[in-house]
Amino acid sequence: MRFMMFVCVAETAHVPTDASTVPDVEDWVKENDRKGTRVDGERLVGSQDAKTVRNRDGKVVVTDGPFAETKEVIAGFDILECADLDEAIAVAASHPMAHTHMIEIRAMEFGPS
Repeated sequence: MRFMMFVCVAETAHVPTDASTVPDVEDWVKENDRKGTRVDGERLVGSQDAKTVRNRDGKVVVTDGPFAETKEVIAGFDILECADLDEAIAVAASHPMAHTHMIEIRAMEFGPS
């Protein structure tokens, strides 16, 4: 079963006083690539470079910034291949950004399973 995992960062994030307790992102990527639970993923450019696109009555409207007014922005994503939601939650919980920011996961409706 495939899951989309969004790595979300907040403007005001809790940063542990001992950063050595936060796992390394590159180690997480290598481990999940090796296990086959991470299919793909990338960091995204900052939200200051985002564009929102709408098509209203045949007119394309492009505005600057993320699509929603929130304190969190999507900083990256990973596509996970997991047996079930419980495994996807465990993989997301082990991501280093889960220690200081937020991870959102959603089952994908289409694609290989």
